[in-house]
Amino acid sequence: MRKIVSFAAAVLPVAGWLYAQQPVAEPRPARLEEDRQYVALLEEDKALQAQQDSIVGAMEDLRILLRTNPAERSRISEEILRLENRIFEIRSAKSRVVDRINALEQEWVLAQLEGADTLGDAAWPEEPTTEVLVVSKGPKLRNLVYNGYFRENLREADYAALIEAQRLERQAEEFATRYFVHYDTLSMLARSYAEATAEEEAAAIYARFNALTESNRSLADSLAATWNYIFDNKSYAYGYLLDKLGCEQQLGDQETRLSEAMLQLAELRDKTTSDQLADYFLRKRVSVDSEVEVARLLGLDAACDSLLQVAARLKSVDFRRPKIEVAERFFVDYEELAFSKVPKYTTQHPIPECRIYERGTIYRILLGTFNTKRAVSLFKGVSPLYYLIDEEKKWNYYAGGFATLAEAEAAQQQLKEKGFVRPEIVVWTHGAYRNLAESPDVHAQAYRVEITNAEVLSDAIRTAIAAVAGDAEISKVGHNLFVVGLFYDRAVADAVAETIRKTDDRLQINVAEMPQ
Repeated sequence: MRKIVSFAAAVLPVAGWLYAQQPVAEPRPARLEEDRQYVALLEEDKALQAQQDSIVGAMEDLRILLRTNPAERSRISEEILRLENRIFEIRSAKSRVVDRINALEQEWVLAQLEGADTLGDAAWPEEPTTEVLVVSKGPKLRNLVYNGYFRENLREADYAALIEAQRLERQAEEFATRYFVHYDTLSMLARSYAEATAEEEAAAIYARFNALTESNRSLADSLAATWNYIFDNKSYAYGYLLDKLGCEQQLGDQETRLSEAMLQLAELRDKTTSDQLADYFLRKRVSVDSEVEVARLLGLDAACDSLLQVAARLKSVDFRRPKIEVAERFFVDYEELAFSKVPKYTTQHPIPECRIYERGTIYRILLGTFNTKRAVSLFKGVSPLYYLIDEEKKWNYYAGGFATLAEAEAAQQQLKEKGFVRPEIVVWTHGAYRNLAESPDVHAQAYRVEITNAEVLSDAIRTAIAAVAGDAEISKVGHNLFVVGLFYDRAVADAVAETIRKTDDRLQINVAEMPQ
């Protein structure tokens, strides 16, 4: 009989472990095979699995095409996301079918536990090995906890908790499976985001990336809560029975395996995509190894064989995947000054309105503020030019677009040499405007961003800082203290701090004023 819940349906590495597979439908207990509803559910399960496998193959082909045909990136990405949604629909339908199959199997098992001594006798070994302490009466079932020995030797509440823990195994597996589905999509989105050339396209990709990242956080939390319940109740039940049987050596071996798993988890902390996922797979291996040992001691050979297959599959699962992090990109068009004898702007091609970027920093040169619109000839062939009408209905004309104050100061000097009397440097930081000429004491106050509670700064943090503040200096000034800056613009310092918080919310961030 196929294992009823998760242990016989353990994660299987298919297409990079994109989707956990249910075992191929195989014969169940003879009396169940006479149940038409049961047989129909098995066939439906197989058909859904075939559909899922077909779509997984199609998605892999599309991912290859995505890498080799960047011109079709948008269309291919949409098709991949459509197929991903279809996969979830199939998996939901498959889960409902498997639940019905499991319910029928469980009803049959529980109905037979009372007096099924004649069932499965042919599978019992004629002579138990010397390692076998107990040969459980009744049928030898592939699902360890459904064997009669557990119901007979555990308190009613403990046996109920053990059955519930077994039922939740497939739910935990589903959380892990969905996490990896999202992980592969996040990897694709990260590549697409890095290659995007249009701001609108990049914004849509970034929003989906953040939504999936948040979804994976929720999945990891759900996995941790579910798995802790499973592990605690299974560990208690098996420990209780081993203690009852006087198996001190086996109890000691279990403690050793668990200690080794916890050491591995400590070494992996913050180094993989999810600590919760690493904990699940490391302790699940320990749990399955313990179940194999219990099955052997009880002479439950069918369960032992099933669990050995699960243990082998678990070892093939790659859960040590790196984190996927992207720094938000700011699509700001920077333009150096140019001078020409033939005006770039005409009546047919007038000076455009100045764009205000919601994210990012850009410096421009204010050439003048006027009560009315001015002729292009006034600006001596300078380009690029932009205008803005302020709240007082005055016309403001700007030249250039620069990433740093140093570049703006160089452009300001060029304009003075061309005869402009009073070119002024202005800056927009995340949409906030400031005229540096109207803040003569701008350098009287400086700021730095302080990062505490960090022994090292990850590449993701450094990339995030660079995206907001360019080549801002990063220094380690204490055991767990890093500083970024100086910044003469509080808005820039605040933006750097916020970006760091979004990248790693465990760090303590402070914007400090530095006297000059």
